[in-house]
This record gives sequence, C-alpha cells and structure tokens, in this order.
Amino acid sequence: MPSLFDSILSSVTGTTTFTVTEFCLCTLFSLLLGAAIAAVYMFRNTYTKGFVITLALMPAIVQMVIMLVNGNLGTGVAVMGAFSLVRFRSVAGSAREISSIFLAMAVGLATGMGYLAIAVFFVLVLGAVNLFYMISRFGAPRSQEKRLVITIPETLDYTGLFDDLFHQYTLHYDLQQVKTTNMGSLYKLEYHVLFKNGINERGFLDELRCRNGNLEIICGKISFGKETL
Repeated sequence: MPSLFDSILSSVTGTTTFTVTEFCLCTLFSLLLGAAIAAVYMFRNTYTKGFVITLALMPAIVQMVIMLVNGNLGTGVAVMGAFSLVRFRSVAGSAREISSIFLAMAVGLATGMGYLAIAVFFVLVLGAVNLFYMISRFGAPRSQEKRLVITIPETLDYTGLFDDLFHQYTLHYDLQQVKTTNMGSLYKLEYHVLFKNGINERGFLDELRCRNGNLEIICGKISFGKETL
C-alpha cells in the first residue's frame, strides 16, 4: 500500500523515470516551496532582491539537476565538470543566509526525487520553528549587557580605580582593552558590563565622571559584528 511520503516517480531497473506531468508537478512544488523559504528568510531580516529571487529559484534548479542526473553516470560526470568551472568570489554569507541556502537545496533534492509530501512537511516544520525562534527571545543577547568606554588622564592608575562602582551597579564586568589617545596623554578603557536590574544608569555615569575628571564616557550596546558560520 503506497504511503503519503512515497515518491511520485516510478522506478524501472533501478533508474527513476518521470512523465511530463510528474516533472511539471515537481517543478510547481519546488517553486512554491522556494517562495515560502524566501518569505521566511525575509521576516525581520535585511536582504537584497537578488538573493531572495535566487533563494526562491534554487529548489527548482536543484530539482532539475537531480531529475536529469538520477541513474545516469555520464550525465552526472558532465554536471560535476560543469559546476567545477564555477568559482564563487563573494564574501561569506551570514548564518541565516547559509541555513536558508541549505534548506532550499534540501527541498530541491526532495522534489527532484519525487518526495513532494516530505518536502512540504520539511518546509512547514522548519519555517514554523524558524519564525518561532525569531519572534521569541531565544538566543537574544542580554539587554542589560553594555559596552562601556571610559577616558581617564594618564596620571590616574586605572587598576582597580572603578571596582567599587562596578560592584555596586553591575553583576559582572570585564576590562576588554586599554588604548592610549591624544598623544599618550589619555587612556581609553573599554569594559563589557552587565548591569543589575533596576539600577540608575545615569547615576552610575555621574559617579564615573567624578572619578575620571569629567572626561568622555561612552555607554552603548555591544556590537557582535556579522553573524557568519
């Protein structure tokens, strides 16, 4: 008895064959699922139109290659040689871009082999989980974690200079780097600090200003750079 997750393509002597109707049906599913993957990728994300279109078309492209190569050694060698001529010179994509590309390729593999129900199920599950993670706070950095840069004159010894204030206002602090500026007459101390809940941030900065001679203080979000794999 055939299962819902069986391939719609017929197999003859170990080689998968397909009719025009089956090919058109697989292509239609590839295009629809590619559009769904692209829509999920665009949710709360910055993107370019070219990448979104490529992502939407990729399942159909992979499906075409799989359907033509399946069971044909000569075609497989020819395709491998053709793809070996392509050289990608672009910079590494973000983590979300790469995961979306792999998802589109997996869907193309499934539709190319005729497993349309599996492809639909996979996109629905992965898309729902992806949206859930984007909406939820899962993996989000702690909002109370800040980057603090304090400028002090060279006459001050920065070792332990602000420790009592950090103990009073923060749960954790870490000195990341020390940099000289203004021809060596000033030091810039960069900290990563995790503030306690409900603290008066302005009061903390005012007390720091009394210690550093009212020189420049910067307090802002930590920049984690581009999310790459």
